[in-house]
Amino acid sequence: MKTTGPIKIGIAGSRFAAKFHLESYRQVSGVAVDVVGVYSKTKESREAFAREHGVKAFESFDDLVRAVDVVDLCVPGYQHEPMCVRAAELGKHVIIEKPFTGAYGPGMPDWRGDQADKKGLLEEAVKSVRRMLEAAAKNRVKLMYAENWVYAPSIQKEVAILRATKGQILWIHGEESHSGSTSSAYGDWKLSGGGSLVGKGCHPLTACLYLKRVEGIARQGRAIHPKTVSCRTHSITRNPAFADRGHLRTEYKDIEDFVQVHLTFADGMVADIFSSELVMGGVHNWMEIYANNHRMRCNINPTDANLLYNPVEAQLKDVYLTEKLGTKQGWSFPSPDENWMTGYPQELQDFMECIRDGREPQSDVGLAADTVTTLYAAYVSAQDAGRETVIPQLG
Repeated sequence: MKTTGPIKIGIAGSRFAAKFHLESYRQVSGVAVDVVGVYSKTKESREAFAREHGVKAFESFDDLVRAVDVVDLCVPGYQHEPMCVRAAELGKHVIIEKPFTGAYGPGMPDWRGDQADKKGLLEEAVKSVRRMLEAAAKNRVKLMYAENWVYAPSIQKEVAILRATKGQILWIHGEESHSGSTSSAYGDWKLSGGGSLVGKGCHPLTACLYLKRVEGIARQGRAIHPKTVSCRTHSITRNPAFADRGHLRTEYKDIEDFVQVHLTFADGMVADIFSSELVMGGVHNWMEIYANNHRMRCNINPTDANLLYNPVEAQLKDVYLTEKLGTKQGWSFPSPDENWMTGYPQELQDFMECIRDGREPQSDVGLAADTVTTLYAAYVSAQDAGRETVIPQLG
């Protein structure tokens, strides 16, 4: 279904993700886009966001949905499925921030994710994916998975090389880490669906799955899917031996803060993904691809386009340098355009063109489904002390 005229956008959520999504919509070119308004459950928050950005604050989610063509879900993971299904029922396309969906427990106050059976969580995550996909298919709307790593310029350069050279990827090694999320929902499994694996590991994992898909289509006309996963998770900052010096976030109720994942693919090749809350000095986002005809290192954050030495912290108090930097004193790597380097404007450009032209995005529901099943199969593996676990295929 193609859309004519300006595409009307409604944003659910009013904090960090909502802000950079709105900024990125305003960089979309060649497609008429109108960000109509915002909804969040907190009146003060949505009204403050609306005032700051010149949009309308809606008092209910349904009111927002009815006023737009596309709903952009920049809310905690536990809200993704119900909001997605409701928007689809009202006939609207949906953009879904990471995690696409997951398993958030039975809703009991004393439930803890770190003590739950991970096989049951995997089953519930798969069911959640199916419910979302069925709602979209039934109501003939698009679901678009907002995984910005797919669109990061460094990853897209590797895509171009794979397509041109028909290279075979032998091993991928990647990581996303920093000193801890600023989200109030992060740290409680009931709200976030997991810890570092879901909150950070999803980024390099999805990019890894995407590149193997690109490789497979370029070389043999069909995607290469993940087959098995081995995983170890740890809660370093909840370890009684951890000495807290105040530089890392530590208030995690029942989630892990360090993850190591090993993947095998249907073609027998491999990947290793790390994610953690233990890295100071800014976001650490990178991926290295080892192929049979080239090697590529993709540095998303930091990059050395700018290298700054600042002798006095206070003189840059009103200047943004880069996410999660910690201190502005001494040497740093300020990003000249952090949103662009991390792929946010390119992601929304693709989504808007998809709606205009009636095509599917690069980061589609198939990629989202593979990511969710891999993440929760990894938790099953970690529960079994790293035992190799088969990843369910949704077809």
